[in-house]
Amino acid sequence: MNVYDFDGTIYHPDCSIDFAFWCMNRRPIMYITFFPKALVGLIRYKLGKLPRHLMMRRFFSYLTMVKDFDAQIERFWDRHEQNIPAWYLSQKRPDDLIISAAPLCIMQPIARRLGVRVVATEYDREYGVFLNNLMAAREKARYIIDHGFPVIENFYSDSLADTPLALCAEKAHLVTDKARKIVDWPDLDDETLNKVRRKINTGWRHLE
Repeated sequence: MNVYDFDGTIYHPDCSIDFAFWCMNRRPIMYITFFPKALVGLIRYKLGKLPRHLMMRRFFSYLTMVKDFDAQIERFWDRHEQNIPAWYLSQKRPDDLIISAAPLCIMQPIARRLGVRVVATEYDREYGVFLNNLMAAREKARYIIDHGFPVIENFYSDSLADTPLALCAEKAHLVTDKARKIVDWPDLDDETLNKVRRKINTGWRHLE
């Protein structure tokens, strides 16, 4: 089984952000009702005044404003499926697993089109809340371990924050250059490893 992160790995740049602009361009009132609040949340996060999971919950709130979501997400992927790189399509296997912090409602249609499995953040579009922990960093490794998945042959990600899951794989690969280049996962020196640990422990907090 091969496991893949999604945004920045087998999709560039970020499907949640792309879909947000897709929705705002089709319902311009969202540039007033949603965008300023999302921008403030991002600024507060950058200043260390808002935890990442709360910043992302506020960002994902645009999904509560899309009344024709099922139609729009299919049209979105009709246009953006072309962002999946050729290197992934050439090695795709039926037992692939995509694991992503993006909302499951965004990820399910593209996983279905690709014919692979997906694990992602469950977000309630009616109430605007997470139904599980944000599926990022160590949460990915926790999910894989807790659910007894078989041995991971290869893991691909663009982020060193995914080191916990990389350590679960027989072989890990770092994806760079806008999802176009693949290199071996780096051996982390103590300083870099400590930075990764701090990012994991403070940037991605659990909801419990």
